[in-house]
Amino acid sequence: MPLFKRNPFGHILFLKIWLIRILGIMTHQRYKGFNTLEIDGSEVIRDLPGTNVLFVSNHQTYFADVVAMFHVFNASLSGRADSIKNVGYLWNPKLNIYYVAAAETMKKSLLTKVLAYVGSISIERTWRAEGQDVNRQVKMSDISNIGKALNDGWVITFPQGTTTPWKPLRKGTAHIIKRYKPIVVPVVIDGFRRSFDKKGLHVKKKGILQSMVIKEPLDIDYDNESVESIIEKLEYAIEQHPSFLKVIPQEELLEYEEANKQRKWRKKA
Repeated sequence: MPLFKRNPFGHILFLKIWLIRILGIMTHQRYKGFNTLEIDGSEVIRDLPGTNVLFVSNHQTYFADVVAMFHVFNASLSGRADSIKNVGYLWNPKLNIYYVAAAETMKKSLLTKVLAYVGSISIERTWRAEGQDVNRQVKMSDISNIGKALNDGWVITFPQGTTTPWKPLRKGTAHIIKRYKPIVVPVVIDGFRRSFDKKGLHVKKKGILQSMVIKEPLDIDYDNESVESIIEKLEYAIEQHPSFLKVIPQEELLEYEEANKQRKWRKKA
């Protein structure tokens, strides 16, 4: 690799590869030590093409979810079967994995700026800014950047745009799917909300069983299927359709509601 070769977003790949290695080693114990990450579907990752793949997932923390995906995707590509055992897979990571994140979140600290360099496609949220509800137009440059990332590699997105479960999916994801026609791979995660704080930077509780299920790519008629139909298909695929509320364990619902009350109380204080 040429020393100063850059990706389409201007990031130096030599620097990026070392950031992934260092951050990967620092975070590995969070999924294979303090807690246990149960993986299903690594064979799906190995069968995917190198570009134009969109991973669509539910969301539980700001950063722990996507860091876990970096681990799982690279471990799977290195031949590990549903395991992230032995961090040797970090020596030659896939450098064209990107993830969609709110621009304001990625600018808050030196650490978030480092995480952004690793692969963030920072977008301006159209519905919320600085803790307030807003209503603004989608920036076409944000859409173009997602298209640029898909053309270069894989993109991870969390279409609910929030870590609050069972919220409606943003229609922008369906528009991106219809426009760029990527292979759409659903990912369902669990346990991250219980083991990490909301930002996903600090371990809140040890000994938690986390899980990540990578499902087979969705069958989508890009030209004829409606935005609403695609959204509904995504909701079922990532298990965030309202019908899933009926099968969620009651103790999990109570745990989430209590955590939400505490967050609101801290904001008022």
